[in-house]
Amino acid sequence: MNTPKVADHIINWLKTYAENAKVKGFVVGVSGGIDSAVTSTLCASTGLPTLCVEMPIHQAQSQVNRAQEHIAQLKERFSNVSDTRVDLTSTFEDFKTSAPEAEPSAQLDLALANTRARLRMTTLYYFAGLHGLLVAGTGNKVEDFGVGFFTKYGDGGVDLSPIADLLKSEVYALGKHLDVPESIQKAQPTDGLFGDSRTDEDQIGASYDELEWAMHMQDKGKTADDFEGREKEVYQIYLRFNTNNKHKMVPIPICEIPSELK
Repeated sequence: MNTPKVADHIINWLKTYAENAKVKGFVVGVSGGIDSAVTSTLCASTGLPTLCVEMPIHQAQSQVNRAQEHIAQLKERFSNVSDTRVDLTSTFEDFKTSAPEAEPSAQLDLALANTRARLRMTTLYYFAGLHGLLVAGTGNKVEDFGVGFFTKYGDGGVDLSPIADLLKSEVYALGKHLDVPESIQKAQPTDGLFGDSRTDEDQIGASYDELEWAMHMQDKGKTADDFEGREKEVYQIYLRFNTNNKHKMVPIPICEIPSELK
């Protein structure tokens, strides 16, 4: 990948899109991870107003520290960057108290994790509407089109996706080129939605490097029977997520009414 040219291409694409949409700039949720760090830096590089929003919900202090380090660095580098912090912990707890009580289960844990993501989406659109900004998505190609590792109408609810055609390894390459803080470049990827230390790899069962390999194998038309050992295991993991999360990656189905019925 020609990293400098890819960065320039995305920056120009963002600027042109915003100008054509007649909006002022961008709002980005900053989590302390590589994807949001790269996205917010690309948005800031357009020269257009870029609002970085920190939205902790029972967040690990290490994630908070990385997010704040990145935002502070961006504000030093770009005069068009501003930030705000909305602690959604009490809002999340109020929701749990207001919702009907449910028995502890993996399904409940996942539902609450997705609720966190959707509270953040609502917050970002509040600021977008308030200031005339576009919500910039932070999903990469593996998450958005490989395993569907995002929350529908949560972090998947955005106006535009600047890094969604980049594999995770390519996002890291951009992060290095864009001088993203080293602490973020070295941190284990995590969605931070469960209030514990689990990483993306813990949840998925495979690393992003392995998932990128599996995506390439799928593009070549390979099946699980073509592999053995760890490769077979990884490919089966990838195919399971790809199949189960297909509803996130394709347009919402519409029931089309036959003309003779209208």
